[in-house]
Amino acid sequence: MITTLTGENSFALGELLHRLTDSFVAKHGELTLERLDGEDDDFTLIQQALTSLPFLAAQKMVVLRAPGKNKQFLEQFEQLLVSLPSTTDVIIVEPKLDKRLSYYKFLKKNTNFREFPELDHNALAGWLTSISKERNGSLGAGDARYLVDRIGANQQLLAHELDKLILYNPHITRQTIDLLTERQPQSTIFQLLEAAFAGHSRETLELYAQQRALKVEPQQIIALLAWQLHVVAVVKTAGDRSADQIAGEARMNPYVVRKSQSIARSLSLTELKKRVSDLAVIDKRLKRTPISPDEALQHYLLTLKT
Repeated sequence: MITTLTGENSFALGELLHRLTDSFVAKHGELTLERLDGEDDDFTLIQQALTSLPFLAAQKMVVLRAPGKNKQFLEQFEQLLVSLPSTTDVIIVEPKLDKRLSYYKFLKKNTNFREFPELDHNALAGWLTSISKERNGSLGAGDARYLVDRIGANQQLLAHELDKLILYNPHITRQTIDLLTERQPQSTIFQLLEAAFAGHSRETLELYAQQRALKVEPQQIIALLAWQLHVVAVVKTAGDRSADQIAGEARMNPYVVRKSQSIARSLSLTELKKRVSDLAVIDKRLKRTPISPDEALQHYLLTLKT
């Protein structure tokens, strides 16, 4: 059997990978598991692992991480995977797959294909509520969203904090969340841009301060703002294409595209060009004149409102 694990949600992908490999090893023994990396391991090793029979066991498992990055494998994947011995189970881990390639289409059609997209805040809150029950705790939907807002979107950290909260008291409340967790600065450049375009001056300045507290330098903020404006420009010029179509063609995260659509709708193309041009002017001035980068960027953000 061949299983494909893909997607940018490394936490969920990793959890399933661990469950699958641990279950296999428990049944067949540690010597029946082979792990290979498409970037580091020679194609000959990959080929040998896939075609050889298990040693002193009825079955073996081969875990291939990013084999698509191995040129020879990418040229011969179909022949190799179609002719696998029945004694070999394969797990292919490809965090990023190009949906335009025949490799993706083959894996989608011919393997047990599992995709793990990044979760937004609402999905993370639902996930927390679900796993709290699995771990004999209780966490309401509102408190779950509060925990995500307080800790951030890192699932590994959220899972750790949830275990700590359940250990203290299985019935998790906002009070125990405040008592046992620390608010993490976890704003994003997109949130900063979104607040600026909405004209929320106070929130904009607070989010800017959070970015600086996270040790994000002004030049990095300029680069990140330029990237976000690039995404908005792609969305703006995409016509009536859906978010998924735009993401597929531009090779972007669909969630990022959907989030950018509201800003794109609020701007004319002329207004968008001016905001890009103004940011470029700031970038040039910072490199040539002794001005305060923080003051220049904050002023720019406060003038973005449409």
